[in-house]
Amino acid sequence: QVQLVESGGGSVQPGGSLKLSCVASGFTFSDYAMTWYRQAPGKERVVVAAITPISNEIWYRDSVKGRFTTSRDNRKNTLYLQMNSLKLEDTAVYFCAVGWKEAQAIGQGTQVSVSS
Repeated sequence: QVQLVESGGGSVQPGGSLKLSCVASGFTFSDYAMTWYRQAPGKERVVVAAITPISNEIWYRDSVKGRFTTSRDNRKNTLYLQMNSLKLEDTAVYFCAVGWKEAQAIGQGTQVSVSS
């Protein structure tokens, strides 16, 4: 069955960086677009970034443009989210999902906490 395992979360100060990874299994990773979501405490889950199967199209929500970069390695079945210049408002649980700005399947998430 489809498995998505996120890692790389943690606690950082404002301005810091983290790199999230999502290892996928149970489906042909290179055939699918992938999406990063996040859910802050008390808020709805929102799309952060999305990437097509061959990385020819990438979408970011406005609040992370210029700070976050998503990429993928289809040989390793792994999706990445490099997060730089982190802000307090980036605090959330981050999830990876199968699909283009949708969640055909979604992982368990990894916590990112930004605090001073």
